[in-house]
Amino acid sequence: MKAKVAFGTVFLLFSVCSYAQEVKRWTYDDGVVTLYSGTTRRFTVDTPIDSGICSTLIPRDALENELKQNGITSVKRTRTIKAALPGCLTVDRETVTRYAHESLTFHFTAGQRTPNSSVEFHFPRAMRINFDKALINIIGRGAVPLKSLPDQYMGRTGQNYPYDQVGNYDIRRTNRGTVLILSGLDLRPQNGPDISLTLDDVVMKGASDVEISVRYTVTQPEPLNSPVIRLRIKTAFGITDLKKERISSFSGDLSRFGKSVTLRSKFLDTSSGLALQASTDDGSSWELWDDWHMDNPGSIVVDGLNGGTLYTFRIIKRTGHKQQYSNEVKHYCGVMTATDFGISPDGSDCTDKLNGLLKDLSSYGGGILLFPAGEYAVRTVHLQNDVWLYVEKGAVIRGLPGADAPETTWFSDRDYRSGLSPTDSKPYRDPENYMTKQDVGHTYFHNAMFFAERLENIKILGTGRISGGGALVTSDKVMNNPPEKRADKMFSFKLCKGIEIGGVRNGHDLWYDLSRNEPYYICENGRNYSTDNMLHIDQGGHFALLATGSDVMDVHDICFGENDSSNARDIFDFMECSTISVRNIYSKLSSDDIVKLGSDCSLGFTRKASGYFIRNIIGDTNCNLFQIGSETADDIEDVYVDNICVLGANKAGFSISTNDGAHIRHIFLNSGRTGPLHSRSVMLRTSTPFFLSISNRGRTLGADVERICFQENRTLRDELLVTNASIGKIEDVHITHIDVSEIYGGSAYKSKLWNDYDGTQYKATPIFAGYRLPEFDKDGDKIGITLPDGRNTGYLEKLSIEDVSITVKGGGSPEDRNTCPPELGVGRYNVKDFMTQPAYGLWFRHVKGLTIKDCRIRSETYDARWPIVFDDVTGVILSGITVEDEPVRQDMIGIK
Repeated sequence: MKAKVAFGTVFLLFSVCSYAQEVKRWTYDDGVVTLYSGTTRRFTVDTPIDSGICSTLIPRDALENELKQNGITSVKRTRTIKAALPGCLTVDRETVTRYAHESLTFHFTAGQRTPNSSVEFHFPRAMRINFDKALINIIGRGAVPLKSLPDQYMGRTGQNYPYDQVGNYDIRRTNRGTVLILSGLDLRPQNGPDISLTLDDVVMKGASDVEISVRYTVTQPEPLNSPVIRLRIKTAFGITDLKKERISSFSGDLSRFGKSVTLRSKFLDTSSGLALQASTDDGSSWELWDDWHMDNPGSIVVDGLNGGTLYTFRIIKRTGHKQQYSNEVKHYCGVMTATDFGISPDGSDCTDKLNGLLKDLSSYGGGILLFPAGEYAVRTVHLQNDVWLYVEKGAVIRGLPGADAPETTWFSDRDYRSGLSPTDSKPYRDPENYMTKQDVGHTYFHNAMFFAERLENIKILGTGRISGGGALVTSDKVMNNPPEKRADKMFSFKLCKGIEIGGVRNGHDLWYDLSRNEPYYICENGRNYSTDNMLHIDQGGHFALLATGSDVMDVHDICFGENDSSNARDIFDFMECSTISVRNIYSKLSSDDIVKLGSDCSLGFTRKASGYFIRNIIGDTNCNLFQIGSETADDIEDVYVDNICVLGANKAGFSISTNDGAHIRHIFLNSGRTGPLHSRSVMLRTSTPFFLSISNRGRTLGADVERICFQENRTLRDELLVTNASIGKIEDVHITHIDVSEIYGGSAYKSKLWNDYDGTQYKATPIFAGYRLPEFDKDGDKIGITLPDGRNTGYLEKLSIEDVSITVKGGGSPEDRNTCPPELGVGRYNVKDFMTQPAYGLWFRHVKGLTIKDCRIRSETYDARWPIVFDDVTGVILSGITVEDEPVRQDMIGIK
């Protein structure tokens, strides 16, 4: 049996498998259908937690249906072998130029999930490969030079996590060619291709075609080898790399879009005797196209195109008496209008037609799809590379029930669904289970109104409206719903790049008129209260936008909830993303964060995040207007937030919480890095304006917990403590130029109106608190927990507060002056978990390096607590501070 697997062959034609679909559980070769018998772990959201191991053998009735769907009618015999499911291998080009230095990218996905896998690529002698220039990307972690794979950043993990590197490699030369062996790969997560391998300097020698093969191993639930998958690449003389330049911008005049196109090839030059042919009937007939010019060596610009026409282009290269034809490139001239391609604007379900059209447009090298006035109902739209959507004013894209199902996974999420409390160890039961390290909504991606994975250059623009239509849910118990009600995201981007969502830019800053309760643009000749240039979004579900592991994103000029403020939880969530711009956002009402930055484990690994530029954010929320956290499994840095207007926040206006070990640093509120500060920032009706905290929640890969009873301030606590993952740090935070008043939980979320303070609403002091591990158990003995980095305290370091005005409600009692709030832990990470603070103006605990300059603190009514309290705070610099309009004195500061 083993020999059959080792020498069995399966031939796959170019690009026959799609990463949006599961790899087949059978193969067909010359009339023989081969079935693969083995076991795998496979969880859906409905799988009982102890029933994830299942057979890979396809049932007979399902096999018959799939054979029929694939047009296979002649079957000589069927055989079954013990093996892993076959993988899927594709290459980005079907034909390459012989004897030229070429670049090829291979994508391989294993047929089933497995830890600790090895994958072998076999390249023939006819391929001369320079592996020093090879790039590799394992499960979406990011491309690195092959030689750097053993040293690639693994992400943050707990001590003793079984993987200490992403993978290793070995290159072996044989008489038949070259073998690249990748080993130690964790292929349990599935994020598109398991391996993307770019060979940047390949020379094809002599052969008319070449054959590449690949196979992999499975280690769990049982050891298995896969069959060999073979892929053929043709070789030819002449141009084989002709491609259309990616669309990158348009002037706003859609009528002029796509009227010319740039074609690129490294073989294009002025001395090569080139001619251009065009076809308007998909290559059935051709004519010479004279309206083109050489832009520069390597590119030509084609002009004179007719709108609404699909062109196919090819280059003729004359060499002596011979002429060679290049590969063909398609281009749709102009903007595609959805209604011209069979999509009805009558509110009927257009999902399937729309997805087919988007796929076609992507195959033409991309373009713009226009939605004119009308209503378009969709379940899940599969976004595509280089395809932009433009929603005109009067057009509404509305969500329907029945979106794509949540993806299948190697682990179960059910341990997290049990809840999270200071003593609930279920989410930590399997330290390697990345499904239990974040809210359920963050864990799944396919169950969305718009979905993209490993895609680039996507835009959703316009002045129309996108509405969840009540089909997107907000609950953490979403997976307990019937299948048609499991969608909880409007936009879901996983490991994407180059994304833009927004209205039409007008070059102005958005701000808010508190007297009229309306947003407006600051213009040269006054205020413009019109929002006609904005993209209108409502009923976004748990997330209007969830971006995970995605980079270079631009979100701008969006009006959220103006048409309907129901079914709205988080607005914009960026998890382990980098190079992000968020600008000119008005959110009328939501039940959770408006702009949230975090880093979780939902990809099966953690990823650092950096480079956020956030400007002109206005809104009311039942939670935080801006937050870093609460999922913070990896580091976040270089965040610049300018001009915020908090109309209500039942948690905080500006919050930074590192709960899972992340180092958060270089955070600036009102530094002017995103542009001039046109106004002082404003915070109204917040439970607390600032909430900076560290806790011991420890939701990171490999984290272990121990239930401990311990003493804290003569109080016994019984809860979980993470023992093998270091606590986080917050460093280099600067808060400036902001006026804070009406400090109470006054969001309109529950009442639908902003109610005046009546003494019953929750309120808290501005909080800046690190975290210290407990020292003594319930019997007073030393606990002696030592975390991997040797620290027992997570400090806020290098904190600066300048030109901040704080007016509180007051009313604190003399008894409150001596309170000592508890340290946070696994089940404690919110403002209310600190209970009552001993200060009414500013409360600091576990801080190293604090500067407070030119700040004002006052209380509307008498408060018996300290204006300022320092508890385990060192390196303090005070300058220009007034309390109740008097210079601060020593007796106004409590030292603990």
